[in-house]
Amino acid sequence: MSLKKIEKFQMDASIEAALKEDITSEDISTNSIYRNKKMAEISLLSKEEGVLAGIDVFKRVFQILDKSVEFIEYKKDGDILVKNDIILKIKADIKVILSAERVALNYLQRMSGIATYTKKMIEKLDDKNILLLDTRKTTPNMRIFEKYAVRVGGAYNHRYNLSDGIMLKDNHIDAAGSISQAIKLAREYSPFIKKIEIEVEDLKGVEEAIRAGADIIMLDNMSIEEIKKAIEIIDKKAIIECSGNIDITNINRFKGLKIDYISSGAITHSAKILDFSLKNLRYVDD
Repeated sequence: MSLKKIEKFQMDASIEAALKEDITSEDISTNSIYRNKKMAEISLLSKEEGVLAGIDVFKRVFQILDKSVEFIEYKKDGDILVKNDIILKIKADIKVILSAERVALNYLQRMSGIATYTKKMIEKLDDKNILLLDTRKTTPNMRIFEKYAVRVGGAYNHRYNLSDGIMLKDNHIDAAGSISQAIKLAREYSPFIKKIEIEVEDLKGVEEAIRAGADIIMLDNMSIEEIKKAIEIIDKKAIIECSGNIDITNINRFKGLKIDYISSGAITHSAKILDFSLKNLRYVDD
């Protein structure tokens, strides 16, 4: 798997901002030691087991500083890593290697951590009939990277942002006055182009959402017994999504339920980074 063309187009601005955050005016440590160009090679190694995600982003950090950087790749996104795997080798001016190192590793560690946690969540659920989704609970300015990592891990993306779909949550419902009124207003605004998803917290809300014609009903923080009753009420009249404090410790309780999706913010906000390092630096001829 690799980043889509549109994602590659969009990611440069974020990477450039990250580099500017790390290099305000110069890399004073590197510049104090290396005054002239000197070519070197270094290896990217995994320090633990997991799923690789973000190798194109990692490479792009170096390429923005110097488009002549060369890579020898041994692994690709989606590959399962073990400790001490060689993922790629970099050949570049040593000043470029040292200045880009931290930013590049930060992206790769975060993205691979999300992909790894996502894969573990799917394995824990152990139900191919239920698809796992992410949420908008992403790190500011990291959404494009984190949602890509979710896909590498085997799950799917929910809406990308507020412009991407109609999703009416508790505060929308309170503002509109009721579930029925919220759906009515949304339908009038976007009569057929977009599906309407609404969040409900009890069985009374499920019944009202069905009567109002919701396309997708999110069962929020319901018990398993309540979810089973909700499934009967919905009776295939709407897509069913379950959400609310779902993580790797409790996702298996949904196994076997006749629901379509589980959405979990934990995929992105609670994933531990996967550790990598750049090692074995050596000088090479130009």
